[in-house]
Amino acid sequence: MAVNIQRITVSVLALVLACVALLGVVDDLGKQYTDASFKRALVTFGVARGLNGVISVVQGTEVAMEPAGVGVIFAPGQILDPVNDLIERFSWVMLASTTSLGLQGLLLKMFASQGYSWLVALTVALAVWLLWQHQGVSRAWRQRIYRLAAVLLILRFLVPGLAISGEVFYRLFLASEYEVSSTHLNQTSSTLGRLQEDSRQGNTVREPLSWYDGLQQNIKSTLEAMDVDQQVSALQAAVADLSEHMINLIVVFTVQTVLFPLFFLWLASRAVRAVMHLR
Repeated sequence: MAVNIQRITVSVLALVLACVALLGVVDDLGKQYTDASFKRALVTFGVARGLNGVISVVQGTEVAMEPAGVGVIFAPGQILDPVNDLIERFSWVMLASTTSLGLQGLLLKMFASQGYSWLVALTVALAVWLLWQHQGVSRAWRQRIYRLAAVLLILRFLVPGLAISGEVFYRLFLASEYEVSSTHLNQTSSTLGRLQEDSRQGNTVREPLSWYDGLQQNIKSTLEAMDVDQQVSALQAAVADLSEHMINLIVVFTVQTVLFPLFFLWLASRAVRAVMHLR
């Protein structure tokens, strides 16, 4: 009686999974979550590359002011030096994360294809039939079919399961860190972009002015020079915690796109090995 209950349980579970594979119930959700993660990584990678480019340009510029004929030089590149290398490495991390998510999307398409789904369904149906009607089939061959069906099912639901569980993990533990740090990166990029524009305007060759226009320009530049300390303080405040936020984003994407998939693959490999050692 216990053996029959076990067979019924295994048969029902296997057939339900085969039907789910054919209907693609979890594939749409997995694709939706994979696309959302890929878009987040792609946007963050674009911000990182843009920030790297802006910093590289700003580092080579100087904002020159001449209040009343006295030269004042504001060199923002000196302030940005400490974070430049970290931004470059951050860009590489984001490229790796984007590539990882793109690969997950490709694997999802492969294992969710109709051809593979029908292969899984037919193999599972054969395994269930052999579970109940095994006369004339050797035990060794039955074991091979059972193992093949189990491995095909594991591979069929591996990537959708990874996408769904990874998104759940992200929303529970990583989403708040991502939102705060991503917003800060965008704000810093905008701040540096304005500074770059100011430097271009400040370094533009000026035409000769009349004495009155020159007096007005000197007054304006004097007021701007008085504001240099505030500009420096604002820039330092903008980049002071930039490293912290970049490290937070590195942690977020490394965990979601590298460590979590590796852990999931480890669990899948353990399941496959357990299936292969079944007697």
